[in-house]
Amino acid sequence: MDLFKNLSKFLVIFSIAIFAVSCGDDDEPTTSGDPTIAELASDTDNLSILVAALDRADLVSTLNGDGPFTVFAPTNEAFENFLATNGFNSLEDIPVDVLSSVLLNHVVSGSVSSSQLTTGYIETAATEATSGNNINMYVNTTNGVTLNGTSQVTQADIAADNGIVHVVNEVIGLPSVVTFATADNTFSTLVAALTRSDLTTDFVSVLSGAGPFTVFAPTNDAFTALVGELGISGLGDIDTGTLDAVLKYHVVGGANVLSTMLSDDMDVETLANVGFSIDLDNGAEIVDNRGRRISIIVTDVQASNGVIHAVDRVILP
Repeated sequence: MDLFKNLSKFLVIFSIAIFAVSCGDDDEPTTSGDPTIAELASDTDNLSILVAALDRADLVSTLNGDGPFTVFAPTNEAFENFLATNGFNSLEDIPVDVLSSVLLNHVVSGSVSSSQLTTGYIETAATEATSGNNINMYVNTTNGVTLNGTSQVTQADIAADNGIVHVVNEVIGLPSVVTFATADNTFSTLVAALTRSDLTTDFVSVLSGAGPFTVFAPTNDAFTALVGELGISGLGDIDTGTLDAVLKYHVVGGANVLSTMLSDDMDVETLANVGFSIDLDNGAEIVDNRGRRISIIVTDVQASNGVIHAVDRVILP
């Protein structure tokens, strides 16, 4: 089922880097005598802006280090588009700390070849500011390799002495919680609900903000179950005020609440100004304001402005 294709791999995907490092020589995609990743980029004309960015962010020595690393390397055109889209005239206009975070968002620990990439979440070297937790990247291998819903691998498996490089056609910006909701088709019904034109809250703008936010995100199956539970034909039958309140009930503002921070009988306040409680007796469950039990089925999908936990039912205030 789609949930297991797109989300259950999150529970094991973080082991990919460990797997890659522990592979024997026969599995290692690099060969002795190859240039380092930084040297490879320096020798490639179409990656010259990347080299300049790494130099400005003082990351050249990092990518000359032992590694191994996997780097998704944006082309010059990708950087030019990134600068124009974000209103920068040059790399010098980007604050160094922001530039460093964006570049680290292209780096994964271990040598991960294209054949090892599967649809799901992997961990980058960038970190979320309030928690220090590593930011995730959503990989979709349905048609080639697409990262966070926008950037595509155009040239894969370029061997380096300290890892591997995949060239990409767009700079992979720091993802918000909205980025993952829109990139991962498991949340397509949630996105449709959040963007319904009659809502009084602009959820996309709110959840694209600085945050941090904690989002308990219902899967498509969760919304299908809700339609059956309420005996309605679809989400269009839910009035504007009710849907607005229900969606707010899934968001915690001002906190990046990781799964390790959840405790038994913990009260969670939401943007709906109504709370729910956490029950850990039979795995991580939410008990909503109606006494319904909702299982947290995937945890700690880390964005730059918050964290997502997937839930198997819609939480009702």
